[in-house]
Amino acid sequence: MNYLPRPIDAEGVALPPELVALTERLGENCHDLWAKPRLAEGWTYGPRRDDARKKHPGLVPYSQLPESEKKYDHLTALGALKAILKLGYRILPPPTGSPI
Repeated sequence: MNYLPRPIDAEGVALPPELVALTERLGENCHDLWAKPRLAEGWTYGPRRDDARKKHPGLVPYSQLPESEKKYDHLTALGALKAILKLGYRILPPPTGSPI
């Protein structure tokens, strides 16, 4: 296979401060999106990954993840936000008082 990744080049995109703050919440959401189907499949927390026993050290709340794991989710969210802006979309904050 000759796979050549071609991500959207968003290196020069600067996020406004309100979107920088949003990356943390989206990083948490990325983690939850990853964890939810695993938990539904019977995976549980374990100090080491064990596919046979369905154990994984990442099955903890986002706040309890090591910084290295949080960074992965944060960079995923940051990349998505930058790509959205690079493609010409606008992201507006919700009206004050809106539920999330």
